[in-house]
Amino acid sequence: MEFTPEELQRYNRQLIIPDIGEEGQRKLARAKVFVAGVGGLGSISCYYLAAAGIGHLKIVDMDVVDYSNLNRQIIHWTEDVGVPKTESGARKLTNLNPHCGIEAVQEKITHENCAAMVGDCELIVDAMDNMEGRRALNAASVQLGIPYIYGGVHQLDGLISTFIPGQTPCLECVFPDDGSTTRPKPPGILGPAPGVIACLQVIEAVKWIVGIKGLLTGRLLSFCGYDMTFREFRISRNPDCAVCGQRHSD
Repeated sequence: MEFTPEELQRYNRQLIIPDIGEEGQRKLARAKVFVAGVGGLGSISCYYLAAAGIGHLKIVDMDVVDYSNLNRQIIHWTEDVGVPKTESGARKLTNLNPHCGIEAVQEKITHENCAAMVGDCELIVDAMDNMEGRRALNAASVQLGIPYIYGGVHQLDGLISTFIPGQTPCLECVFPDDGSTTRPKPPGILGPAPGVIACLQVIEAVKWIVGIKGLLTGRLLSFCGYDMTFREFRISRNPDCAVCGQRHSD
């Protein structure tokens, strides 16, 4: 595929990065990415993925915009209160980059529908606000054999890791399900905290699509906004994992 003069200008600052160039930009243009959630994390990840030139974004969310979202979900504006988040997000993303195809799905992600919903997307970006949804994403990632970029935030802090089936731990290896059905109250969140984590998720996504080494595989990166530090924890596969363990994949 050849880029138009407008696209060459649009992506100029990426094209001059030696590890991306025109071939890397073509890979981005051919990519299909699934973004689960258009809230605090998803607002940022969707925006930067579209800006980077991802060819197809499938954005999924079941909620409508609320005033309480506006301190951190910057893709939504005051005028969007009461509008489905997918509708609000799709409109902004299309205005940002008309070369990026946006598929908006207003639906709840569950264990039963997640894999089918992901479909032929090649990468899952986690922008969920609950572990139940994340476990559904993780199971779909393992079932479909595609990477899952996990992200989570709480107050001023956040976590991120990249899970690749067959190569790294999965979410369940790191955060085993304790069987609890009690959903915790929504955490306090300072708006920039999901911004930090979502930006890192997009960098990971672009690196994986283009083929740049140094992914957060086998590592859990923790950001603490209270003391402005990053800490890295080594993580490994659990052979008895209920989702990706050997005895469950035979």
